[in-house]
Amino acid sequence: MNAVIDRELVQGHLQKAPLPVDPVEKEAKKTRIKNLLKEKGAVLVAHYYTDPVVQELADETGGFIADSLEMARFGARHDAETLIVAGVRFMGETSKILSPEKQVLMPTIEAECSLDLGCPVEEFSAFCDQYPDREVVVYANTSAAVKARADWVVTSSCALDIVESLDAQGKAIIWGPDKYLGSYIQKNTGADMLLWDSSCIVHEEFKAKGILDLKQVYPDAAVLVHPESPDSVVDIADVVGSTSQLLKASQEMSNNTFIVATDRGIFYKMQQASPGKRFLEAPTAGSGATCRSCAHCPWMAMNTLDALLECLESPSELNIIEVSDSLREDALRPLQRMLDFTAAN
Repeated sequence: MNAVIDRELVQGHLQKAPLPVDPVEKEAKKTRIKNLLKEKGAVLVAHYYTDPVVQELADETGGFIADSLEMARFGARHDAETLIVAGVRFMGETSKILSPEKQVLMPTIEAECSLDLGCPVEEFSAFCDQYPDREVVVYANTSAAVKARADWVVTSSCALDIVESLDAQGKAIIWGPDKYLGSYIQKNTGADMLLWDSSCIVHEEFKAKGILDLKQVYPDAAVLVHPESPDSVVDIADVVGSTSQLLKASQEMSNNTFIVATDRGIFYKMQQASPGKRFLEAPTAGSGATCRSCAHCPWMAMNTLDALLECLESPSELNIIEVSDSLREDALRPLQRMLDFTAAN
């Protein structure tokens, strides 16, 4: 089963990408945002895929840069009454699930995720209902409603271990929504898995041939690949892992050059951690394309300085994340099950 992503809508978001900001104007906006964060007792948590200027702000204001689950866990630990979540909608929802007593704001809740959009809860629930004896395992890149329908929520860091554990218990699995990550897990665990047919619009565009061509130019480069990528790309990787795992690999490996098959937003942290190393975007298109590598989420790009300013100055319904108590309780159960599993293993 799958849901069709509106590619024209995605292209529309791409066409609205922010224009370059004058350096003086940029600094003035950053200063205003910093002051507003202090005034409102708020903390900024940003995903690795947001614009470097947003990640800089998080660094400079005592905020946090991480993947979606760690963003939410940091927010739950922090004493700020307001969380500003720079990412996409499901990340704001996850933060609200773990911090129901806090106000959770986003630069815009119109920032979506193709995996979330590709897994509508009504269709996914109907699919699950056909196989009542299977354990439902969903990736964190899903809505609160889909999480509430699941038995387990997993991240790309712990998915292999959790599915392996379920398989050892003899449990058959429904997996959603990313078919490439599901395929990777299935191959590595041998588990009985039914895969929902959806994908990340960024990671599915990486091309194995393009990476191999780039390797001809940089033969000593290590290839780092996120498992949301197609099988042919995963197969040629030196390291396959979550965003945080790829970041760690870039620091620990002796290579000086890396070809990175994930959103280029991660380069900010990779370069910060390893300033002497070179990071190359993995190709996403053929030589005749207008963009050799378009590896950036259009919805992540909606987290602009202007959007952050507006969110802090006058938050509206386009900024405020709400999750009902009943939905939160249902979504928290599979999330907590994952947290308990990772804490014990």
